[in-house]
Amino acid sequence: MALGLEREDGENPSRTRRRNRGRKLQYATVMYDGKAQPLGRSGSRKTCLVSYRRFSPSWWGAERPFPGIKNGTPDLCIQVRFFFGEDVGWTKSQYRRFQRVPLWSLLPLLTLALAVEIVISTGAGYVEIPPVDVARIIAAHLTGADGLVAQLDKVASVVVTDVRLPRILTSVIVGAGLAVSGAVFQGILLNPLADPYTLGVSAGAAFGASLALSLNLALFGLWPVPLFAFAGAVATLMVVIWLAAGSGDLSSGSLILAGIIVAAILSAGVSFLKYMADEQVGVIIFWLMGSFASKTWQEVFIAAVAVGAGLAVCLFFSRDLNLLALGHRTAGSLGVAPRKVSMVLLVCTSLMAAVCVAVSGIIGFVGLLVPHMVRFVTGPDNRRLIPASALAGAALLLLGDTVTRAVLPQEIPIGVITALIGGPVFCYIYRRRHMRRLI
Repeated sequence: MALGLEREDGENPSRTRRRNRGRKLQYATVMYDGKAQPLGRSGSRKTCLVSYRRFSPSWWGAERPFPGIKNGTPDLCIQVRFFFGEDVGWTKSQYRRFQRVPLWSLLPLLTLALAVEIVISTGAGYVEIPPVDVARIIAAHLTGADGLVAQLDKVASVVVTDVRLPRILTSVIVGAGLAVSGAVFQGILLNPLADPYTLGVSAGAAFGASLALSLNLALFGLWPVPLFAFAGAVATLMVVIWLAAGSGDLSSGSLILAGIIVAAILSAGVSFLKYMADEQVGVIIFWLMGSFASKTWQEVFIAAVAVGAGLAVCLFFSRDLNLLALGHRTAGSLGVAPRKVSMVLLVCTSLMAAVCVAVSGIIGFVGLLVPHMVRFVTGPDNRRLIPASALAGAALLLLGDTVTRAVLPQEIPIGVITALIGGPVFCYIYRRRHMRRLI
């Protein structure tokens, strides 16, 4: 838990610096002329914002220079120490950049960019359709005004509504669900490497789908493979929670360890099924790499309901998720039920990720990379981070699917594209943050 040091009346700022010299936690704040001035580490050129514990409203003064501090309750900056490194806080430039991008302007911009990307992506492909015609076809189906498409080719209308839009909307919904799940997992487990598959959901879904494909259940229709994948993911989640809660302490370390153990066992099971599958091994490998090919409106509806419900729950508990970063004891003293909130969010996001995996297969790096990218713009406040991550994840996964569908000469599984793009970008972010700690 981060440390906040309250200023005693009349205390000399230089004395406060000396008192904190040599401490690993640099989060101390003093008052200069009625304004809070954060201090960085001793010997560091950084000036960092602080990670708060509890301060009385009167201590801050009337101006309250940092957003998110209302009535002495920390909301915004409490996750700074975790998300920006153990010895590196939120720099002044990052704070100013956050102030220039308020939520009321960021979300409409991301929504508009996503809508434009959907229209352009729908028109791209083997059959080129102008974006204006795509917009007219979508508007005609939404409003029922058939006059908008009276002059258009019927083939274009069928291609847009029955072939491309289900695939595109599925990629948008899955990208949003994986990004939100990753942001929530990183906030609960306090681990920057956490993603929607940390608790073994992907391994369970892979085992269930591999079992269904090896038994040739795909011959009975569209739904056996996704249902087996979802059942495997849910069963894995229940086993992981049961193992982690065996000691009575549902901590992040026990959850991560239980997820790693169960995922290793299931990965061995998937390898055994691939060995025994003979001619079905190619189908299993293709499903494991993820794809949005041949999606239907039914799958769009199921994914939209699951992701929409999960997003609503995450937004409802976003403020409590902020407080959980202070530690369970401090969050409990501020009126949050840590065990209840953690369990609700873990189950909700895991089920959301399970539905996404059942629909599209295993797609990596979206839930891991997108929250880190969005934090550079929104900051660590989950009330801003979660909706922005949903839109950014949807746009990123749609971009990858469009590249593999309409740009490359041969379609490549989307999981390969996200790994090829996300891996180097994540390495760059990690290297940049590591070099910033050395300055």
